[in-house]
Amino acid sequence: MATLKQYDIEAKDLGDVQIDDEILKHKTNPQLVKDYITALRANIRQWSANTKNRREVKATGAKPHPQKGTGRARQGEITAPHYRGGGIVFGPKPKFDQKIRINKKERRAAIRSLLCDRILEKKAFVLKIDEKKLSKTKQIASFLKKLKLLGKRVYIVAEEPKDILGKYDGLIRSIRNIPKVEFVYGPNMNGYELALSQEVVFLDPAMDYIKTILGKVSKK
Repeated sequence: MATLKQYDIEAKDLGDVQIDDEILKHKTNPQLVKDYITALRANIRQWSANTKNRREVKATGAKPHPQKGTGRARQGEITAPHYRGGGIVFGPKPKFDQKIRINKKERRAAIRSLLCDRILEKKAFVLKIDEKKLSKTKQIASFLKKLKLLGKRVYIVAEEPKDILGKYDGLIRSIRNIPKVEFVYGPNMNGYELALSQEVVFLDPAMDYIKTILGKVSKK
């Protein structure tokens, strides 16, 4: 039986949260996880780099110098690539339809695998907070410092945002100025950010959602 440590905002140990070993056995092919993260990173790119070729550079069409009588090699125009300010040969151009499609089943399987890894590696724990009493950044900073997480990449995961929009406004404001700490609702988890994270913090109300994700072999 896998266990997660549970703490309050004062970093006081509140005991363990148990997770059935059966739901942690759904390991995913590492290649699938790699392909998923590669697709995420590729889809971030704007593909907007653009250079001008010699026909797109605005310049006079006159020859740089007479073709004969100077002893120099003949030249046609100053927009040629070997002239300063001339066109670029084989330079980047905007590309379209470069998005890599991510299958829903693949996304769910990859995130499930990454969550299992964090739990089995003891790099995840549960935080029980009273949102009404959380108003200052130093409360979260003090909590992270006591657990030796300050300066690490921390991924804070909340439950599914149904009828709770605005519930964690105080928490979001509190972590906004702390570097490397990210807040996300469960359905919006990003596999790339999850893979980069050094520690994952599950808010106590999110545990039912997390167990559902871990225990579900998607059939959709």
